[in-house]
Amino acid sequence: MNLVLFEAGELDAPLPAADPRAQHILKVLRRAPGDSFVAGIVDGPLGQATLLEAGEMLRLAFSPTREPPPLPPITLLVGLPRPQTARDLLRDATTLGVECIQFVATERADPNYAASTLWSSGEWRRHVIAGAAQACDTRLPRVSWTHTLASALAECAGPRAGAGGGGMRLALDNYEASAPLSRALGGAGSSGRLVLAFGPERGWGAADRAALRAAGFALCSLGERVLRLETAVTAALALARAREE
Repeated sequence: MNLVLFEAGELDAPLPAADPRAQHILKVLRRAPGDSFVAGIVDGPLGQATLLEAGEMLRLAFSPTREPPPLPPITLLVGLPRPQTARDLLRDATTLGVECIQFVATERADPNYAASTLWSSGEWRRHVIAGAAQACDTRLPRVSWTHTLASALAECAGPRAGAGGGGMRLALDNYEASAPLSRALGGAGSSGRLVLAFGPERGWGAADRAALRAAGFALCSLGERVLRLETAVTAALALARAREE
């Protein structure tokens, strides 16, 4: 945890000592009353928090210092995976930096995954916050899990495309790719809005590929080796972020 994140308004009340953030402040950062540490408000400013009192409850004071930069204009479309895989993707994609993550129903995705308590309980947000804390950022990506691939592609092409789609559109596919992802992304200094699509753990179906091509997506690959979904997302995002340098 490189950044201790708080929801808006949380710092107005004492923090229970059993809260994982309190444990981190006391046992990992080893802060005592009077000491400060890096903190932030979710989707708000970064700054310094000072531990005022410690005991069964921690009392903190927060001083904002700066606003974080905007998130990279990258949207992920991901075929609904197993909940554990989704947890990893939520954390790691947030750490690498994306604007939007849409988990979508596809031809081969298990529709039962959308009913997981990961989504219905709000647990997903905890993993996004963990990813932001790792990156020392306060901004969280928009996350959804109710789209079908067709509705997500229609949103990319619709009037709101500037907020979630448009620009370069690339889909990862091991079997019908026409170019390596690195070539499709372009060289260093390339920028602009990017939509990256990943099939579910069973891969894209024929109807999915047809819909992606019709929506202007080029099929690309990360090489001949078949990767786990979470590995493919991490590798593709690393390449996409590197082009900004």
